[in-house]
Amino acid sequence: MSKWVLLEHKVYSGKSFDLHYDFLVENEIDCLTWKFLKLPLSNQASVEIFKQPNHRLVWLSRKEHQLSGNRGLVKRIDHGIFKDVSDQLNSDDFRFILDGQLLYGLFEISGNSCRLSKSN
Repeated sequence: MSKWVLLEHKVYSGKSFDLHYDFLVENEIDCLTWKFLKLPLSNQASVEIFKQPNHRLVWLSRKEHQLSGNRGLVKRIDHGIFKDVSDQLNSDDFRFILDGQLLYGLFEISGNSCRLSKSN
């Protein structure tokens, strides 16, 4: 079974921080990775998502990690097993069935947007 993880990434800047989320899905030798600024809510409007360079598999098992070079703190906030229902895993359009607490149901990525809907 293929794993996925949702990471909360706090990037510190002086006395404040920026927050974004990293969504990673296992892809045999590494993880396909996307970043979004707000979480998609089930059966709500799409949110903007940005493709990122693939990440190492180790991120699937880390619960919390301070990044080197003062790049912030990463904390796992959701994870699970996914079922890929896309035509191919290396395209611009992806469809995953997710089983998490925050991300549960059909998670669709199309270009620079994603949407979460309840699966039947």
